[in-house]
Amino acid sequence: MIIEQGLRDRKKAATRAALSGAAARLARALGIECVTADAIASEAGVSTRTFHNYFSSKEEAVLASFEESIASWIEALASRPADEPILDVLENLVVEIVSDSGPGVEEKVNIWMLSDSSPALYRDAADMHQRINRAVTRALAERTGTDAERDLYPTLLLGVVAGACKSVIDVWTGGKSEASSPEELVHDAFRQIRAGLPAPTPAPEMSRP
Repeated sequence: MIIEQGLRDRKKAATRAALSGAAARLARALGIECVTADAIASEAGVSTRTFHNYFSSKEEAVLASFEESIASWIEALASRPADEPILDVLENLVVEIVSDSGPGVEEKVNIWMLSDSSPALYRDAADMHQRINRAVTRALAERTGTDAERDLYPTLLLGVVAGACKSVIDVWTGGKSEASSPEELVHDAFRQIRAGLPAPTPAPEMSRP
């Protein structure tokens, strides 16, 4: 019975992932306004009824992978050694995010950019963003022994790390860095955070002959 339950759970997770992936592909190719539940279901190889068993809207399906990846990230945060310094924990987790098979990160960036072009998708993304912020802030507060409601620290920490992650992805996918990998950029970002983000030293001007 336990094995059967496990198989059912894995099948449900696979179906949900297939629908979310199909929704994202179609939204990028056609624009979210031209995508229908029927088309998503057909792309994923299931019935429209099955689609509605998993998602209430096409917008929810497009954004599902974001929320699920954050849930996995929170689980990873909780599983790190208790005596590991919080910045070391977060640096390691951000490295895992940006090195997650490359295209996976780029796909998430593309979907996020897509959300800016659709009012309906943007509203869903804003609601999801609020849920994610609350969940991650609570996880960071628990990890650091602070209060998610009253202490600034977990919210500030979230802002710093989220900004570092987004900056690394923007710089790397935009081809704006000479770094050998996004992981190298993450390590550089956290080095600067630990140093208190000192102002960079201007490069010396080349002397003229």
